[in-house]
Amino acid sequence: MSTNPTSTPNVVRTLDRKSHDDPDERRTPEKSQIDVVHVGDYTIGRFSFEPGWRWSECIKPVVGTESCQNNHVGYCVSGSLTVRLASGEEATVNAGDSYTIPPGHDAWVNGSEKFVGLEFLSAATYAKAE
Repeated sequence: MSTNPTSTPNVVRTLDRKSHDDPDERRTPEKSQIDVVHVGDYTIGRFSFEPGWRWSECIKPVVGTESCQNNHVGYCVSGSLTVRLASGEEATVNAGDSYTIPPGHDAWVNGSEKFVGLEFLSAATYAKAE
C-alpha cells in the first residue's frame, strides 16, 4: 500500500476487455487517429500521430486553446514525440518510455516513424471541441 498521501487507490470492479482495433470512439483530426475504449470505469486511448504531426497545427484548430490543456499519463509503443512546456522545458518521449505531461504544452512527432502512445488519463477529452 502506498504511503503517499496524495495517491488515490484505484479499484477495479469488473472483468472487461476491448480492442482498440474496434474502438468505442475514433477521432481523426489532421494526421491523427485517437481510438478510445471504455473498460470498466476507465477510458483508455491509443493515440497515433503521423510524421509531420504537431499539436499546434493538428489539434489546436479542433480544441481552440493556445496550448494543450490535457494532463497526460501514458506509454509510448512506437515512434518519438518531443514535448515543450510553456516554461520552455522540453523532453523527448521514445518507444518504451512511460510519461507524464502537465497542461500547457505543444508537441510534435520526430522523424519518419508514426508515434503510437497508450493514454490512461486524457483519452476521454483529447482532441474534442470544448
